[in-house]
Amino acid sequence: MVHSHTDTIFALSSAQGRAGVSVFRVSGPEAEHVVKILTGRSCPAPRKAVLRLFSRNNIVIDTGLLLWFPGPKSFTGEDMAEFQVHGSPAVIEAMAGAFLSAGARQAEAGEFTRRGFENDRMDLTEAEAIADLIDAETEGQREQAVRQMRGGLRETYNSWREDLMDALAQIEGEIDFPDEADVPNDLAHAAVPGLQLVIDAMEAALDDSSRGEHIRHGLDIAILGPPNAGKSTLINALSQKDAAIVSPEAGTTRDIVEVHLVMSGLPVRLSDTAGLRETENTIEAEGVKRALKRGDEADIRVGVVDSTDTSQLEAALLNLQAGDILVFNKSDIATTPKPIIKNDSVHVMTISGKNTEDVAGLRSKLDELIVERFSVSETAGLTRARHRDCVERAVESLRRAKANVSIAPELAGDDMRAALHAIKELAGETDIEAVLGRIFSRFCVGK
Repeated sequence: MVHSHTDTIFALSSAQGRAGVSVFRVSGPEAEHVVKILTGRSCPAPRKAVLRLFSRNNIVIDTGLLLWFPGPKSFTGEDMAEFQVHGSPAVIEAMAGAFLSAGARQAEAGEFTRRGFENDRMDLTEAEAIADLIDAETEGQREQAVRQMRGGLRETYNSWREDLMDALAQIEGEIDFPDEADVPNDLAHAAVPGLQLVIDAMEAALDDSSRGEHIRHGLDIAILGPPNAGKSTLINALSQKDAAIVSPEAGTTRDIVEVHLVMSGLPVRLSDTAGLRETENTIEAEGVKRALKRGDEADIRVGVVDSTDTSQLEAALLNLQAGDILVFNKSDIATTPKPIIKNDSVHVMTISGKNTEDVAGLRSKLDELIVERFSVSETAGLTRARHRDCVERAVESLRRAKANVSIAPELAGDDMRAALHAIKELAGETDIEAVLGRIFSRFCVGK
C-alpha cells in the first residue's frame, strides 16, 4: 500500500453496474466527519439502519439507508459507515464524488480487509478465507472458505503452538536450571513425546493439504485412450453438450478439448485428448504428446478402450495410475467377452457411451472418487501454497529439534523457536510485508 493507513477510505463494495441497491463503505478516523458532511446530521445509533438524505453541496444525491459501526467493533476495527443507495451509474458516480469532497480517498484492493487484519479483527488465514468466499463458485469451495473464515485453521495452529510452548518450557527448564533439586533429570527428554505428536499432526495436515488446494482451484480429469475408443462420445455425454467432434475417422481429436463442470460440489476440468498411437503426422504427434502430458498432470484419469478391439488394452493401462478408471466402451456392439484385467488397482467398468444409464454410472463413479479424495474435510486444513510452506519449515525445524534434544538441548530450543516463528508467519504475525502485499492485492476493491 502506498497510501497512509491513517487515511479515511471509501469504496463501492457491491458489484459495478446498474442494480437495485449499491453499497458504499467508508472507514477511518474521519468516517464520522464524512457521515456528517453527506447527511448534515450526526451518526445514528451503532449497528441500526436509518433512512437518510445523502447530498453534496446542498444538492440531494439520493435517499438511502445508513449504518454506523464505531471502532473497534467493526469489520476494519476502525470507525466505519455503510451507505446503501440506489444502484444507478449516476448515483454511484455522485456518491463517489461526495466522498472525495468530504476528504476520503478511494480504497485500494483488499484495503478494508487488510485494516481488519492489522487491527486484530482477524488473522491472515481468516482474511485469505474471505477472498476465497468471495471467489467461491461451488458448494465445496463455499463450505471450505466459511470453515476457515470462522477460525478453523487458527484453532489448529494455536493447538500446535500451545503444545510446542509446553515442550520448549521443558527443554529450557533443563538448560536454565540444571542443578536445581526440584527440576527433574532429563526434563528435556520428556519433551520428545509431545514434540512427536506435533510433528505427526503437522505431517497429517501436509498430507491432506492437496485436498484443500484442489477445492480452491478445482480438479483435472483426463480421458485417455487409443483412437476411435469413444472418448469424444463420452465427454459429450458426461457434459451433456457437443463439446468434441465425434467421427469414425481416426485422429479426429488432435488438440485437447476441455469442458468445465461442477461435480460433487467442486469445479472440474474434463479433458478429451488425442488418440494415443504411433503416428508420423507432425500435428497428430503433438496432440499425442499433449495428451500424455495432460494425463500425467491430471488428478483422475479415465482410460477408454474399445470393447470390440482390445489390442490396445495393455498400452492403455500404462497411462493409468492406482485409483483411476478403465472403461470398456461400446459394450452395445461388443461380441467377445471382456478380457481379464490383472491390474486390480484401477476401477473397471463396461459401458456404452450412447447409453444414458451407463454414462450416469460412470459419472457416479467419478463423483465417488472425488468425494473420497477431495471432498471438504470436517476440520479446516491447509488450503494454499503459503500455508504448506510455513508448516513444512516448521516440521523440518521440529525434526532437527527432536534429534538435538539428547545431544544439545540449546540447539533443540533454537530449532523449536524457528518452528514457532513459522507458525507466526502462517498466522501473519510476523513482518512479511511482501507477502501481505501479494495477498491483499488480489482482493476486489471494496473488501
